[in-house]
Amino acid sequence: MSYHFRICQLEDIDALLILCQEHAEYEQTNYKLEGKKEVFQKLLSLENSPLHCWIVEDGREIIGYFTYTFDFSTWDAGYFLHLDCLYLKPLCRGKGIGYSIMQWLKKIAVERSCVNIQWQTPVFNEKAIRFYKCIGGKGKEKVRFSLSI
Repeated sequence: MSYHFRICQLEDIDALLILCQEHAEYEQTNYKLEGKKEVFQKLLSLENSPLHCWIVEDGREIIGYFTYTFDFSTWDAGYFLHLDCLYLKPLCRGKGIGYSIMQWLKKIAVERSCVNIQWQTPVFNEKAIRFYKCIGGKGKEKVRFSLSI
């Protein structure tokens, strides 16, 4: 399968939002579209946006996306790359795309002098967990909380 990734452009936002919806459904969580397009338009227009949003294409269509930010780890006393989302359409999984993305992210993290890359996946996403362990990822048992404001 031939594919490439590129920075998300303003004209990609509608497709990105559809993928975000699919991703939320896959992770068995709610996703509300209201106001998101405007937020992405603003973030993607910023010169130094905290959000790094990338699109995965197979030459014909957008087949996935991944987003990351940089954050500071108090315990490690250094910055880390936080992979917020990585989603590929079901028919595109298991073809080495995720591996390529993770290798590329490792390169970015090294260039930015990050101490590590951090991400999470639901405990029921066994296929992703196997993949992350296969590439050397180490899991930590935690419960993620959020507080609505």
